[in-house]
Amino acid sequence: MIGIVEKHWPMSVGDGKATRKKKPRILAITTDCCTGCAGSPACIEYCPIEACMFWVPDEDHTPFGRIEVDPYLCIGCQKCISKGPDGAFLDGCPWDAIEMVPTEDWEAMHGVALPDAPPPPPGQ
Repeated sequence: MIGIVEKHWPMSVGDGKATRKKKPRILAITTDCCTGCAGSPACIEYCPIEACMFWVPDEDHTPFGRIEVDPYLCIGCQKCISKGPDGAFLDGCPWDAIEMVPTEDWEAMHGVALPDAPPPPPGQ
């Protein structure tokens, strides 16, 4: 089971258009290679979903922390691995810190069945 993680800024703000209507075929996950791009992560500004990508403190990478992806919000669009600073096209994260994995594999690894729609935000 996945524990609750407190989301910190910087965080994806979304484009106001994209929403999760069904469970995606693939999910973005960050690997141990993530360094949070020294506090200025490029990946989050391209994520079209609000609060899907966010910064978390990481004792192994202080003071910069790392970026995490909320599997309940991710739509599998791959924008986080296909764009870089100033709109330059990248073939993935420059640090190879984001991977796209089949949703079924992620669910099996974590013992969780993701719903089609994301859960409501806390307090609603």
